[in-house]
Amino acid sequence: MTTETFEFQVEARQLLQLMIHSVYSNKDVFLRELVSNASDALDKLRLEKLRDDSLDADVSDLHIEIDVDKDARTLTVRDNGIGMSYDEVGQLIGTIANSGTATFLKELREAQDAANAEGLIGQFGVGFYSGFMVADEVTLVTRRAGESQGTRWTSRGESTYTLEKVDDAPQGTSVTLHLKPADPENQLHDYTSPWTIKQIVKRYSDFITWPIRMVPESGDGEDAPEPETLNSMKALWARSREEVSNDEYHELYKHISHDWREPLETIRLQAEGTFEYQALLFVPSHAPHDLFTRDFKRGVQLYVKRVFIMDDCEALLPPYLRFVKGVVDAQDLSLNVSREILQQDRHIRMMQRRLTKKVLSTVKEIKAKDTDRYATFWREFGTVLKEGLVTDSENRDAILAVASFATTHAEDEPTTLAQYAERMKDGQEDIYYITGESRQSIENSPHMEAFRDKGIEVLLLTDAVDEVWVDAVGEYEGKKLRSVAKGEIDLDGEKDEKADGEREKRAEEYAGLLGWMREQLDEDIKEVRLSSRLTVSPACVVSDAHDLTPALENMYRAMGQEVPRTKRILELNPGHPLVKNLNQAYQEREDRSGLVESAELLHTLAVLAEGGQPKDPARFVKLVADRLERTL
Repeated sequence: MTTETFEFQVEARQLLQLMIHSVYSNKDVFLRELVSNASDALDKLRLEKLRDDSLDADVSDLHIEIDVDKDARTLTVRDNGIGMSYDEVGQLIGTIANSGTATFLKELREAQDAANAEGLIGQFGVGFYSGFMVADEVTLVTRRAGESQGTRWTSRGESTYTLEKVDDAPQGTSVTLHLKPADPENQLHDYTSPWTIKQIVKRYSDFITWPIRMVPESGDGEDAPEPETLNSMKALWARSREEVSNDEYHELYKHISHDWREPLETIRLQAEGTFEYQALLFVPSHAPHDLFTRDFKRGVQLYVKRVFIMDDCEALLPPYLRFVKGVVDAQDLSLNVSREILQQDRHIRMMQRRLTKKVLSTVKEIKAKDTDRYATFWREFGTVLKEGLVTDSENRDAILAVASFATTHAEDEPTTLAQYAERMKDGQEDIYYITGESRQSIENSPHMEAFRDKGIEVLLLTDAVDEVWVDAVGEYEGKKLRSVAKGEIDLDGEKDEKADGEREKRAEEYAGLLGWMREQLDEDIKEVRLSSRLTVSPACVVSDAHDLTPALENMYRAMGQEVPRTKRILELNPGHPLVKNLNQAYQEREDRSGLVESAELLHTLAVLAEGGQPKDPARFVKLVADRLERTL
């Protein structure tokens, strides 16, 4: 047969040179591309046969075959699918993505790193050419189903390629790669190794619908062994729930997550309509140790038509659901879409919204039906889920519906905001909370005294994120979320003229002391006032209603943000003997220099009582030691 030689387009030659000279760090993807092309060809033949029963094509054993020849150093990927005609080879293969090559080249050159460049392969129909990453020469032999004559295409990936018609080509397409020498340092593996081939197929193409077969090596004098099927073809997410056992789901979870424990919950989702996809998600039974580290790998595996595209696809779930593992298989995405394109794709955003709502609704069902499993979930993942209260206003109500918090109502039973609201006392308008490092420390905080005395329930929030989400949420069903350690607190409810009169009298009595202490402690506080929240302790420090708390200031500083130091408010308990005596001494003495240290000590004790640190620990110790010495 006559062989014709053609020249590549200028852009096509540039593209080939970029591929040949290792633009892509992970060269294993060439096999994924060839297997994916073969799978598409089998899908097309099956559809064509359904449409036209008279088509002269054998569909009795559709499959993909991989053949290696160690001596000749060749690898062949063969399918018995739809195949291509002579003209189609020239159009589809010879010109390299007959439209879009220039755009592909531009994006390829602008890719920030190898991972981004790798994500572009296949997007413009150039997946076939990934073979030149590992081969010095590529030969394609194909015959379209229903035709009698085949075509051979050959190129060394330089300036030309050849086309010739052949008579003995089988139905389908075979791509033979004349492999380059193995070069492990350049991520160029030995692709004649059966073990390497099996690993790549298992990683990228395990759930391809069609069997991927490879003939094992045989010893001298042995009969040719039967072909071995390399892929499981078990796309569990595409099978009905009745066809899959829990053990099979759990094995898939362990394979995906590398977690030896069984998952807490399995979530299935199948979306049909204009954009079809299936999802199989898993909620782990325990939090990974690195869940809150910067390098934590989040996201689920993304497949397109059962072809593995990427691990840890972050675009499919928000960061606060980063503990969820699983698989999403989309039908209408391009193969090898990059992470940047995924972030902008409207279908991906639609999938993220649907998957997020599905996970949250599943947690809500667990909460309603199985208190033990819900307790496990919230213990392991409650802290990270609460991040969504800050970042995801769209689903804030759904997150609040599954969130629970420690409370003074019961020591061992957390409560929801809905339950808190049901228990609110007559006349109580706000939901009260306090934040701190531990339950014990904040339960013993002086800020809690009046609430404990009056039996008003308080939420006890001990996670770092609690400092942030309460401000972001602000209220629940019209009830304001209010810190017991911020602003002025009035727990008396209805107006009481007698009580008001007593407060005014006390304010006049202590006015001098309050003003004097404000001047003495000017570096640390912005106001001194009488307290309505203290019943036992002599003093406490509180933040103004709209100021940052010390914990929040420290959190921002730990993140490298400059936050100006906020002066706080010192509240005194006028019923405490220490405060009464200090006020009496202030009124009786003309020389009040000896009271300065007492005022300083009183303020420092208030800071210590809420878990803070003295501004000058050494001076505080000296003052206390001096006072103790005088009493002995």
